[in-house]
Amino acid sequence: MSRLQGFIGTGLLALALIAAAWLWLRPASPAPRADDDRLVIAMASDAATLDPHMTAAVGGDLSILSHIYPSLIVRRPDLSLQPGVAASWEAVSPTRWRFHLVSDARFANGERLDADAVKWNLERVLDPATQARIRLWFEPVSAVTAVDRLTLDIETREPFPSLPAQLSMLFLLPPDWSRTHDPARETLSGGPYELVENAPGERLTLRRNPKYWGPTPAFETVEFRTIPSATARVAALLAGEVDLIINIPLAEVARIQAGGKALAGSIPSIRSVFIKLNTLKPPLDDVRVRQALNLAIDKQALSDALFGGQAMVSPCQLLTPAYPGFNPDLKPTPYDPERARALLREAGVVPGTRLEFEVPVNYTLQGEEVAQVVAGQLQAIGLDVRLTQMDSSFYMDKFVKGRDLGALSLLTHAWPTIDADGLLSLLHSQSPYAYYDDPTLDRLLVAGRTTLDPTARAEVYRQATAHLCEQAPVLFLYAQPYTYATSSRIRWAARGDDWLRAMDVSRATPGS
Repeated sequence: MSRLQGFIGTGLLALALIAAAWLWLRPASPAPRADDDRLVIAMASDAATLDPHMTAAVGGDLSILSHIYPSLIVRRPDLSLQPGVAASWEAVSPTRWRFHLVSDARFANGERLDADAVKWNLERVLDPATQARIRLWFEPVSAVTAVDRLTLDIETREPFPSLPAQLSMLFLLPPDWSRTHDPARETLSGGPYELVENAPGERLTLRRNPKYWGPTPAFETVEFRTIPSATARVAALLAGEVDLIINIPLAEVARIQAGGKALAGSIPSIRSVFIKLNTLKPPLDDVRVRQALNLAIDKQALSDALFGGQAMVSPCQLLTPAYPGFNPDLKPTPYDPERARALLREAGVVPGTRLEFEVPVNYTLQGEEVAQVVAGQLQAIGLDVRLTQMDSSFYMDKFVKGRDLGALSLLTHAWPTIDADGLLSLLHSQSPYAYYDDPTLDRLLVAGRTTLDPTARAEVYRQATAHLCEQAPVLFLYAQPYTYATSSRIRWAARGDDWLRAMDVSRATPGS
């Protein structure tokens, strides 16, 4: 047995024991459902907040909240931008966008969803006192003007070509209601569904909003059920308890397909998996150490062993080929442990140097196994890597609010606007996600963000990705496969951009 296989085997045994314990201890499951008007979606974790301005978790919190709160623009399953609250929009100058709103949009309490309401939401996000987690997404905005009740102008300090796509991630709260309620714990719908139950650790249940101004969704009730273990999610699907699950091991995809009771598959995603490096503290403030870590990991062997080769090894960049700005000239960092040891010696890192490695559980597909492999290969070049697993919500608070990230941290990034600026800006020095201060990158990101010409933007991102490959602020790993399975009673076109919405699900027709 190879060392890599040994690391993986140990991880699989631990995960199997955890899953078995969870299945033994969980409450008795309900019998398979006969209710054709209820859709049940299994999620790995709860919604951390009900305030859409206080979370950037697209595959979790924002996917759930997109059922309750509307957005100006909607990213459809085919990844095109379609009207939402905004019926149409256009750039009236390089730094001004105009949005024409639908006339009949209201919140459930009767508040108008008009230009004033949108203006209030943007200004709330941009107000430093709010401390909105999504503030950086809209930092280029300089002014918001309600031209009239159904016309809104958004001005930016420089050209902001990705603004319409970015607005697909801004969900709109009712202003009057929000002044006297806590949006983090309460909701008032303006979207297709309203919240009827929130039982943390168990389920969050939605019901059709009878006052919704848009198209009627297919299902009367949608339940997001919390099932942390991938093994338990598969068991619930096969037992008829849930209809849709995601982030399951590829081996389970094959097993489900072979069983004939449900449908399963995988598609390439826009999500990169990597090891976040805290470059603000030694020894990771030294580029030689960061390069050494990248050389120490056999990424292709990791993909082959854990993902059947279906996890594309990252070509020394966070962007995947779906992003305009992807750099086809970059290649994966080669596996060279001897060179890694030499770089550590050059940097003065002595054998046995301890590095804390933080791993959020149930956060990344097979993430715990990946972390064990990475830790083992870093130990093989002389580092003392200490793995610490923690709840994903605690991890995110430590990461973003506490600004107290460990030396190494398993993380994933994607950007549902599929824009290089959004993804790479997570490494901008002013981003709470960065843990990285690089004036050269900051300058390139500003240049790309303010350039309207697509060819010129592509060149800027070619330079930015090449620079990041050299500076190695992360340990590049692979693009995560997007795995899923559904009951035979529904039809859902999987999308690799992380959005998980009941509005994209339909009932299966006989014979389909």
